[in-house]
Amino acid sequence: MSHSTFLNRQAFHLRPDPSRVIVRPFKPATEPRDLMPTDKSRANHIVARVQGLDEHETGALLSDTLENFDGRHRNLLRTFEMRADAMEEVFAGHPAFSRKQRQLIGAYFMSEYTFEAAALFNPSIVPHPDQIGTAPGGLRFVLSLRAVGEGHISSLTFRSGEILADGSVAIDPPARLASMPEASSSPSTDDEALDLAFNAKSQLSERVIFPVTPAQSNGIEDARFTLFEDDGKKTYYATYTAYNGLAIRSELLETADFENFRLTPLRGSASRNKGMALFPRKIGGKYAMVARQDNENLYLIYSDDLYTWDGGSILMAPEYPWEFVQIGNCGSPIELDQGWLLLTHGVGPVRRYSIGATLLDKHDPSKVLARSVTPLIRPEPHEREGYVPNVVYTCGAMRHGDIIVLPYAISDSYSNFATISINALLEAMTPVSGTSQST
Repeated sequence: MSHSTFLNRQAFHLRPDPSRVIVRPFKPATEPRDLMPTDKSRANHIVARVQGLDEHETGALLSDTLENFDGRHRNLLRTFEMRADAMEEVFAGHPAFSRKQRQLIGAYFMSEYTFEAAALFNPSIVPHPDQIGTAPGGLRFVLSLRAVGEGHISSLTFRSGEILADGSVAIDPPARLASMPEASSSPSTDDEALDLAFNAKSQLSERVIFPVTPAQSNGIEDARFTLFEDDGKKTYYATYTAYNGLAIRSELLETADFENFRLTPLRGSASRNKGMALFPRKIGGKYAMVARQDNENLYLIYSDDLYTWDGGSILMAPEYPWEFVQIGNCGSPIELDQGWLLLTHGVGPVRRYSIGATLLDKHDPSKVLARSVTPLIRPEPHEREGYVPNVVYTCGAMRHGDIIVLPYAISDSYSNFATISINALLEAMTPVSGTSQST
């Protein structure tokens, strides 16, 4: 398989930017239910010290704090007030706060966090909901990325851009500011849906979905986005991994506008592992997923319920040397005239990750029509260095006309783009015994 006939690597990289920061709760000011008795005492000592300042000192210190962080965040005073309100049940009886005292106290229980200081990787791409102003023959897109900061905590961040008629990719410059959404629902348990809403005036690249629930506390990882259509209604869904430092589970994100989001834990035996990817429409009246329950093989699962996934049957097992350790999906299947194009990853010698492709039957995706015998993309010599060396990986590609737009991560550190000729790729794939690509 000659890669030069169908694959074109783009000449730019998306790298992490440590100057982009959010504000988040700071110990001893984690959420009240998590505070130890010692932390509660320390929190109340801070309150007492602030209330010991006179009005002039309080105002001057608050002004100095705002000046120090000017231009780095939106609505800091409101953020400080909300943090003080969230801590109120921890605070012992105290004289009523003045507004400036409340704002200053909230500031003591916040810290800046460089959410993408360490890595910006494992991208996924879908068409943008707003195509106004797109160049002729082009397509605007939304790119999601896994961002990693201090403590190896993963969050979800976004970029926008456009694929032009000639196949070149342009990324919009990211916003200088970054912000987190407000929770518009308050789940009573860790197994309920969570609704999040961003300020409508914020830019897409400003929006960061940071772990909120205990199940997500150490990371929201590897979102696999797809634009799902059902009876004319279009919804963006993304499966992702929630990680609490000890255990993982799969959850589902849904949005229509990338401004309002619902995050729902998935149920069922198949949701207890990583790497679930939703087909972009129902198959035979049922929802369908590609998943990897056993850390080695790919499974096909059907469900009548979008949020419950059990069972499944083996779709593919490792077959070629570059995938002998394990295989997994690299995002949701892409519908072509010839069938479903499923990008896969394989792990080979010295834990080298490569990206391959499989063609599934359009009407019965349990039938594998063709596979790539050798990888489409493997780590090039100049792409092998990073946080996790010898890895190329993607969480989802997108079709645009006769090409596949493939964002991919390099060594779990930064991201790049490639475009692939669909016809040339299909011609280069090897039919599975007993089938042909014209099936």
